[in-house]
Amino acid sequence: QVQLVESGGGLVQTGGSLRLSCAASGSIGSINTMAWYREAPGKQRELVAVITSSGRTNYADSVKGRFTISRDNAKKTVYLQMNSLKPEDTAAYYCSMLTLPVYWGQGTQVTVSS
Repeated sequence: QVQLVESGGGLVQTGGSLRLSCAASGSIGSINTMAWYREAPGKQRELVAVITSSGRTNYADSVKGRFTISRDNAKKTVYLQMNSLKPEDTAAYYCSMLTLPVYWGQGTQVTVSS
């Protein structure tokens, strides 16, 4: 069993920054491909950023140049640095381990005020 615990969400003004963390624990030997998703009220959950075990990254067009995903394999933790935040970034952010089965964290709320 794998547990993913997100932290770092909160309320921030437009243009501000937040760093989300996702700590993995349980029956895992190493961190596999990890991703951050977000879900805004009334919208489908969308992929924000992905990072492979080797460190390759990919981003949604809406966050390119503003968000950075990274990982610390020794700590089994993945991060999402979010800069230049906009009100449209407001959502619940979920960490995911892209294995079979896929594991999800409980989510952390990010609210960007205008």
